[in-house]
Amino acid sequence: MNDPKLIVLESWLIEATVDEIQAKLTSGDLTSSELVRMYLHRIAKIDQSGPKLNSILEVNPEALHIARRLDQERELKGVRGPLHGIPVVIKDNIDTHDKMHTSAGSLALKESIAPKDAHIVKQLREAGAIILGKTNLTEWANFMTVGMKNGYSSRGGQVLNPYGPGTFDVGGSSAGTGAAIAANLATIGIGTETSGSILSPSSQNSLVGIKPTVGLVSRTGIIPISHSQDTAGPMARTVKDAALLLNVLSSADEKDPITLSCVDHDIDYTDCINGGWVRLNEINIGIQDKIIEYLDEEKQTIIKNAIESLKETGVQIKHDVKVPSMGEKWDINVMLYEFKTNLNAYLSNLDSQVEVRTLKDVIDFNWMHEDRTLKYGQSLLIDSEKTSGRLTDSEYLNSLEQDIYFSKAAGIDQLFKDENLDIIVSPNNYGAMLPAKAGYPSITVPCGYTKAGEPVGITFTGSAYSEPLLIYVAYTFEQATKCRRAPQF
Repeated sequence: MNDPKLIVLESWLIEATVDEIQAKLTSGDLTSSELVRMYLHRIAKIDQSGPKLNSILEVNPEALHIARRLDQERELKGVRGPLHGIPVVIKDNIDTHDKMHTSAGSLALKESIAPKDAHIVKQLREAGAIILGKTNLTEWANFMTVGMKNGYSSRGGQVLNPYGPGTFDVGGSSAGTGAAIAANLATIGIGTETSGSILSPSSQNSLVGIKPTVGLVSRTGIIPISHSQDTAGPMARTVKDAALLLNVLSSADEKDPITLSCVDHDIDYTDCINGGWVRLNEINIGIQDKIIEYLDEEKQTIIKNAIESLKETGVQIKHDVKVPSMGEKWDINVMLYEFKTNLNAYLSNLDSQVEVRTLKDVIDFNWMHEDRTLKYGQSLLIDSEKTSGRLTDSEYLNSLEQDIYFSKAAGIDQLFKDENLDIIVSPNNYGAMLPAKAGYPSITVPCGYTKAGEPVGITFTGSAYSEPLLIYVAYTFEQATKCRRAPQF
C-alpha cells in the first residue's frame, strides 16, 4: 500500500466495529472509497498471497465505484442508515445481478450470472451497504458428498482458517465468510445455514454468527438445499454488528411465503442488547452437558469456564438437560427430496446460456470433468437424484412429519416446558441439528482458545423468533468475557 494515510488507517481498521467505522466516516477522517481500498489491499496481502486464506472467490469490480457514489450521497443527502458505505461479503450461493457470478462453488455454474438480486442483497443495497465480493464455501453448501473437507469447492479450492492456516478446521459451509470476517477482509458478512453452516464457521473463526428463525430472512435468490431448513444470517466480529446486519436482513418477501408468518420484521435488534423487558435473573438457561462431553478435555474446560462466566452475569443455570427426542432415529430424507426439487426449480430460471438445467445435468457435468470436480465425490447429489423429487412420496412426508414433531413438540418445545427453560447452551455447532430441523434460532459467540490457538464458541438456542432474548444474553456474555482476539499473520 502506497498511500500513507491508508497505511495508518489499516492498523486502526483491525477489529473496527460498524459504529467505529461510521464515526470515522461521519467525521471525514475516512471515506468509504478509502475503506474499500484498504480491504482490497488486505485481500491481496492476506487472502491471495501471504497465508493465502483463499476466502474471497470474487471481488466486485464495481465496489470502488459504488463506494464513491455512497460517499457523494453521504455528503449531499446524508446517510441511509448504519450500514451506509460499509463493505460486506456474501457467500457464493446468494444471487447478485451484477458482474459477479453465483455458483455455490461448483464449476458447473462458474459462468452463471443471476437474473436478479436475491431479496437480501436488494435489502443490503437499499441500506447502503457495499457488496465487496463473494466468498468461497464448501461446495453446494456442503450437500455434495459425505466427507468433503470443510471450506473446499472445485471452483474456489480450499479455504484456510486464519487462526491456523492448514492446521485448524475452518468450519463449513460458510467457510469463506468466516475466514474473511475473522481476518478483517470486510466489516461484516453473510452466511447461509441448513444445519450448522453459519454456527460452525463462526465458532471456528472466533466470530458471532446468528442462525435466524426460518421465516425471519427471505430465502428468495439463494441456491437452495432444503426449504424446510434454509436461512441466511449475519456473521460478524461483535454481537452488535451482527444485530445491525440482522436488522437489514429481516424483511417480509411476497415471493417467500414463510417470511409473511413473522409477527414483526421491524424489531431493532440493537435495542435488544441491553435487555430492559426482562431481567437476567429471570432467564433460565439449560446446559446440554452430554453434548459438551463430545469435546476433548481442553475444549471442555474452555466451555465449562464460559458457563461459569455466564452464570456470573445473573442468569439461572440448570445442568444436565437433554432434548427428549435426541435419541430418535433421524434421517436426511427431507433434505434429499427437497434439494432435488428446489435445485431443479432454481436452475430452470437461470439464463439459457447456463448449460446445467437440472440436478442430473450437474451430476453428469461432474462426471465429465471428474479430474477437477470430484476430489471428494458427489454421493449426496447422486442420492438426491435417486429420489423421485416428488414431495408427495410417503418416504418424504413421513420424514418431514417426524422432523417437525420430534424437533419441536416432542423435542425442544417439550424440554423448554418440562424444565422451564428459555435457552439451551451447546458448544460450537454441536447442537445444531435439532434447531435446524425445527427452524429455531441460534447465536454463537467466541468463548476462548486452545493453547494451540484454535477458537472455541458457545452457542445459545431458543424457540421460534426468540432472537431478541438470544441477542441480549449473547451480548451480556460477550461484554462480560471479551474473548475475541484477531488472528496474527
